[in-house]
Amino acid sequence: MESRFFFLFLILVALLSTACSRSQVVDNSADAQIPVIDPQVARRDVEEPKIDTENFELGAFVGFKSVEDFGSSTAWGARLAYHVSERLFVEGSYGQTDTEPTSFEILSGGAPLLTKDERKYKYYDLSLGINILPGEVFLGRNFAFNSALYLLGGVGNTEFAGDDFFTVVFGAGYRVLATDWLTVNFNVRDHLFDSDLLGKKKTTHNIEFNLGMSFFF
Repeated sequence: MESRFFFLFLILVALLSTACSRSQVVDNSADAQIPVIDPQVARRDVEEPKIDTENFELGAFVGFKSVEDFGSSTAWGARLAYHVSERLFVEGSYGQTDTEPTSFEILSGGAPLLTKDERKYKYYDLSLGINILPGEVFLGRNFAFNSALYLLGGVGNTEFAGDDFFTVVFGAGYRVLATDWLTVNFNVRDHLFDSDLLGKKKTTHNIEFNLGMSFFF
């Protein structure tokens, strides 16, 4: 009896082995019929973008300057900057404006404190600037311009009232690149120097707002 069961078991094993072999042959033949994918990728010629590498920036500006005790007038000037890196730049600027009579001169009606030439306010300075918030400005959906908010500080000289004054300058500005070579700048600056023109020595604050354009070369 046991020999019969053993014989039937051998037959079952043989049948299963035959079925597995046939299945493997079918799978191999199916794999052989699958075509190998050979994509034809066309090679494209890539042109490197032409990026300007000019580091010098030259421009002019116009705005308003408030000279302490001497009113506010239109100011204008020029600036030259060298961009040391993407964040740092060195800038030299020159500007001038005409001042107004003081309140004392207007109320007293006496002789003016300064002559016409002495009322001309001229300055030049050298500053170090740092770009702190680079970004973009969007005009509608189709136009985007690179921009940067920057801080600067430096020293210079002021010619006013027939005298020269050592001047400390600091301020902030916002620069927008209209193209890869043309920029629009908005600046706020304060020129500080010690003066005793009205009989008492004090530190004067002379704040300027200006709008300018410059180009890289």
